[in-house]
Formats: sequence, C-alpha cells, structure tokens
Amino acid sequence: MSGESIVWTDELAARLPGRVRHGASIGELSTYRVGGAASVLVQIDSVGDLETVRSLVPRNTPFLVVGAGSNLLVSDSGFPGVAIQLGAEFASVEIESTPPTTDGVPRVRVIAGGACMLPRLARQAVAAGLTGFEWAVGVPGTIGGAVRMNAGGHGSDMAATVERVSVFNLRTGGPTMRSAEECGFGYRRSNIGPDDIVLFAELRLVRDPDRAAESSAELSEIVSWRRAHQPGGQNAGSVFANPPGDSAGRLIDECGLKGFRIGSAEVSAKHANFIQADPGGRADDVEALIQHVQRVVADRFGVELKVENRLIGFGPAQERST
Repeated sequence: MSGESIVWTDELAARLPGRVRHGASIGELSTYRVGGAASVLVQIDSVGDLETVRSLVPRNTPFLVVGAGSNLLVSDSGFPGVAIQLGAEFASVEIESTPPTTDGVPRVRVIAGGACMLPRLARQAVAAGLTGFEWAVGVPGTIGGAVRMNAGGHGSDMAATVERVSVFNLRTGGPTMRSAEECGFGYRRSNIGPDDIVLFAELRLVRDPDRAAESSAELSEIVSWRRAHQPGGQNAGSVFANPPGDSAGRLIDECGLKGFRIGSAEVSAKHANFIQADPGGRADDVEALIQHVQRVVADRFGVELKVENRLIGFGPAQERST
C-alpha cells in the first residue's frame, strides 16, 4: 500500500478498534473455501461504522460486500480493496402484526436484518404461524445477499415477499428506503449494486396458524430434497442461472460433463450445475471450469449460460457475472 493508503487504513483501524483486518482471507469466508485475501476486511456493527468507512476510504477504492459467501468466488490473487461484512447486530428479526387488508388476509410485516440467515428466518416465520417463506429454508445465504440476487427456489423468490429494503451506499451514504419496485427485481437479479449494503428488508407474510403443521412438513421436505439432490462440500450452489424454459443442469449433464475436472475443481457428479472445489484448491481452477462448461454448452446447444455466482477479481473488472 502507498503512504496515503497507510494513513487512512490506520485511521480506520483506530476508529473501529478490533474490527479492521489487513490481508484477511475472503476465500475462507466463502462456501467454496478457496481464493485470496482482501487488502482490508471491516466488520460493521452500526450504521455509524458504515459512515466512518465511507468518509475515510478513498473514492477510487473498490468495495466488496460479503454475506455468508454462499454465492461468491474470489480469485486466488484476491481483492485489492475493502471488504465489508455486517456483524451480528444486523441479524435480528422482528415480527409485527398489521391490520388486515381489504381482502381480509392477515398479512404480517417481518423485518429481517441484512445479516440474518435465510434458513433461520424461514423456521422462525413458520414457528410464528406465518407462511410464504418456507422455500428459503434450503438457501444458505443472508437476507442482504438474497435481496441482491433475488434468490429463490421451489417456486418462489425474494421478490414475492419483499415490500421494501433499507440500503446504505458506500459512496453516497444513507440509509435510504427502496420499494420492491425500485429494487428492479428480475430472475436472479436486482439493481442493488456493488457499493450498496442491504441493512434490513421488510417482508409481508401471511398469518395462517391452521397451516402450521403443513408448513413444518414443507420445511422438512425441502431440506430432505436438497440433501438428496444437491451435493455437500465446498461449493456455492447453482453456478449458472437456468436459461428460459430449460435447466442449466440438464444441458451440462447432456454434454457429459458430470465429473469433469480442471485441476482442483470438478463438476459435481450429483448435480451438474454445481462445481466442487477440493480442500486447499484454487479459485482459478473453479473459474477455468466455469468457462469450459460455458464453451461446451454453447458449442453443443447454442445456449449461453449466465453465471449466477459472483466472480470477484477475475479479468479487468473486479466483479463479473457473465
């Protein structure tokens, strides 16, 4: 780092004692468990901490917001910027009763912090007699990351229940509220940018105590289905978004790529849309395998698979989704 960098990083460490780490592994914070380090990693415990970061970090310094790391691949060369991770203070859940709407349905407002894990929220909602979020029990991500990519599964997604979100922008400050419409939700995407941090999301769920047993059974069924059909180990879930009217896993399987390996990375033999990284492996092997799969599928079917994982530090752009 330059002398100027040392000045601001020292000031940042002084103002956020014990929560600023230099050269911290980001790969170890991801579920691939491979990849390099960030120049600086900061744990955030309050909005005031975010304002401190915003005021001290030079404007040309890139940011990386890290949640559960369940959709993240960081190159072996690392991330030459400031990685931000929300602390436990942003993992709270608040359930508020709201008056029935004109259709008489007893909807309930649920406020979940950006660091709240989806499986926890799904179970907590069912325990409170709420329905509409059961699908998320099998998604190992945070609310913030789920909003950012409009995570989904089992016939639903975040857009189906999000009413609005609180966002802090690391360049312009905040927080500001965005409605669901202002988030620009689409299939596995939103307009939440790389400099945006989701502080919390407001969801609208339906209170239906009579469905509690059915909802509990649905949670168990989803968990069992995922264990039966998806691999464990070091991966980041579905690598590619499904093309319209088809399945990325089917296309990859039809190309005979299950079990195909490049270095320390392998297309899962259990589910072709998962890539497994070996313990002690290389993120660059994973990225090379992603590109190989894209080429083979394009040559065979003429379909360009879009990467669902966040790729950080590969090529000219720090963040790439292709």
